[in-house]
Amino acid sequence: MYGLERRKLTLSLLDAGHSLNAVSKRTGISRSAIRDWRMRVEPLRRTTECVRCATPPTVPRQASAYAYLLGLYLGDGCLSAQPRGVFALRIACADSWPGLIESCEAVIRAIHPDNAVCRVPKAGCTMVTSTSKHWPCLFPQHAPGKKHERRIALEPWQQEIVDAHPWAFIRGLIHSDGCRITNWTTRIVGGEPKRYEYPRYFFTNKSEDILGLYGAALDAVGVEWKVTRRGKDPYNVSVARRDSVALMDLHVGPKH
Repeated sequence: MYGLERRKLTLSLLDAGHSLNAVSKRTGISRSAIRDWRMRVEPLRRTTECVRCATPPTVPRQASAYAYLLGLYLGDGCLSAQPRGVFALRIACADSWPGLIESCEAVIRAIHPDNAVCRVPKAGCTMVTSTSKHWPCLFPQHAPGKKHERRIALEPWQQEIVDAHPWAFIRGLIHSDGCRITNWTTRIVGGEPKRYEYPRYFFTNKSEDILGLYGAALDAVGVEWKVTRRGKDPYNVSVARRDSVALMDLHVGPKH
């Protein structure tokens, strides 16, 4: 009666933390059917060999997509342990940017085409969510505690991908914890005040390690930047010089 894809999507809602009642109301599928699917969940899941668990381990074939998703994960993503050794990848995307939600879902599907992706609405944002036993293999930065309270470093294979696709990584970071804004000021010209507007990019993150990864990627593509601080702590990376903003506009652009 129900196709495999609909069953997988329903089970992904359970893995994302929704109750049996909530999933039944949302999908229109009876509780008994969902309960039965959950009892037989393993045969219903397609198994895809993990590139990091393979012998020898390899890297994701969709390298540019992975670099973008890595930026999203380091900014606004997390992994949550679920039953049966499954992990839920959750990327928080502000509802103000529907294009970001679409891009996030598309890139997760590119990395794990056999896994369902669902959108879980929260206050002011949408959690784009997908479950797999192998998300920790692709994001070894996962560990207990907040990212800014522990060391964050890329594995050599991740660094190779970022070096090959720095703009995709930068775009993912900006789309998560960054923004493009327009500042303005006034100057007196010929005795009259004249308004000047100038765009700039900000990336805000409490983790010095993640700020450092962003700065290194900007250096690699020739973008000039500087750090602004909140008290003694680094807080923002600002890109304000005209040539550098033009480069960012060409390869990143504003959220939409």
